[in-house]
Amino acid sequence: MKKVFLLLLILVVSSDVLLSQSYKKEVRPTKNVILMIPDGCSIGVLSNSRWYKIYNKLGGENLAVDPYICGTVKTFSSNAPIGDSAPTTSAYMTGMPQQTGNISIYPVADPENDLIYVDPAKAYQPLATVIEAAKIEKNKAIGLVATVEFPHATPADCSAHHYNRKKYAQIGSQIAYQNFDVIFGGGNSILTDDIKSHLQSKDVNLIQNDYKAFKSDSSDKLWALFGDMHQVYDLDRNPEEVPSLEEMTQIALDKLSRREEGFFLMVEGSKIDWAAHSNDAIGMITEYLAFDKAVQVAIDFARKDENTTVIILPDHGNSGFTMGSSASSRGYDRKTIHEFFRDFSKFKKTSEGLEKILEKSTPDEFKSLFKLHLGIDLTAEEVELLTKVHHQKANNYMEVSSSVNISSVIVDIMKSRTPLWGFTTGGHSGEEVFLAAYHPKGDVPMGMNTNTDIFNYLYSIAGLQTPMAELTRKIFSKHTDVFSGYKYSIDKTNADFPVLVVKQGKTTLEVPAFKSVAYLNGKPFDIGSVTVYIDKNDTFYLSGALLDVMNKR
Repeated sequence: MKKVFLLLLILVVSSDVLLSQSYKKEVRPTKNVILMIPDGCSIGVLSNSRWYKIYNKLGGENLAVDPYICGTVKTFSSNAPIGDSAPTTSAYMTGMPQQTGNISIYPVADPENDLIYVDPAKAYQPLATVIEAAKIEKNKAIGLVATVEFPHATPADCSAHHYNRKKYAQIGSQIAYQNFDVIFGGGNSILTDDIKSHLQSKDVNLIQNDYKAFKSDSSDKLWALFGDMHQVYDLDRNPEEVPSLEEMTQIALDKLSRREEGFFLMVEGSKIDWAAHSNDAIGMITEYLAFDKAVQVAIDFARKDENTTVIILPDHGNSGFTMGSSASSRGYDRKTIHEFFRDFSKFKKTSEGLEKILEKSTPDEFKSLFKLHLGIDLTAEEVELLTKVHHQKANNYMEVSSSVNISSVIVDIMKSRTPLWGFTTGGHSGEEVFLAAYHPKGDVPMGMNTNTDIFNYLYSIAGLQTPMAELTRKIFSKHTDVFSGYKYSIDKTNADFPVLVVKQGKTTLEVPAFKSVAYLNGKPFDIGSVTVYIDKNDTFYLSGALLDVMNKR
């Protein structure tokens, strides 16, 4: 009986939260919205970044974000207290917490573990995002800025729909066909001829690995990508070849602010999370400080514009990073700022940056390279260990600290010289994250907020009025419902990009998956929203307006 009562309580509370789209207090909409996400940034990163900035005299004793910190956020997946970037930012975007790997899509029910009510009948349903709503309902310009490949989890959450965050081909196509005004980041190797052709058809300028062209570009619509996949860490960045996050944010704002109806921009400090997975403290701190400079750009713009809201919050914590560890437990309160930061501040490369240098070097150069870039005198044993793992790589950035590889060995050596910092894990962590915001009239979210509260705030501050469930039904209806009574089939010649084919008399409608273009008797036209195909249930989710196209023939 008690279990039934608890389930009913979860159902009532969850339904209440998910049906209400207004924030918990009145907020006045603004023309522009800037959402800034320092990925995987636990509160310890802020504390250590602030002290690092003070010790190294990098300008004042405060971070740009400090005056605007107003609360915390409880982030979680639909069925787990700790989430990865895919379900956590998806919750901010759609109002529905999701499962690991989900990109803005309704989760599969997990009744024994669900923390909110999940309707089994809605599994795999693409969910409209606030960015899609801002574009469709308000005709706002939209933009994404990140330092990883453009289909990576956080930018994908804002612009695509899939149950598997690793499906870059399908996610990348959706992002391109969402017709963003600005996309800056990495991922040149992911671009296809189809994506390039589509960008050209929409008068979008594409710049690849050309910093000078990026700085001088005058177009209204621009994709600028640097690196085959992710960009390099800010500490390792060549400022003459790769722009900083600060620069990318400034140029994005310059372009997006030309739209009379306003804009919605998401900026991600992507690789704070990557450094945290590696337990690379210098990478975490310098990546956050690079992000903090971008925050200052956004705040300066908002204060001058007087009609812009800036929301800054991580999607989840990572690594349990602390100032203080078991090595400093005795006499920890006597450890000076010099003891914490003197040797640490000699690090001029991240572990990834040094790894790339060592890849091109021989073992007899290791000692001089460590001394040059990290100020570390290697022992003979350390040289021997580095030699053994010289060409061993982790499978991906999430597994650096949990396997033996060249990067993890570099990190271990760095940690051995700076033992006063602590890490509890090489993975994500479940603590609440910080929340900061600026609103021209002071309407900021306060106190502890859930991820759903953040969605409600974004929805309200963007001035949206169409209920998200209604927009979802409008642009993501099942093809079996839209074309009930019609003759249709699914062409799976290309299994990754199937095509829905609908016929009536002499009229043939072809709707490719993961694009926003359809073909009526061979002639292309813009649908206005992307089409999503889910192989799990062999279903196309598409705009209901396509039925009108057939009926007009």
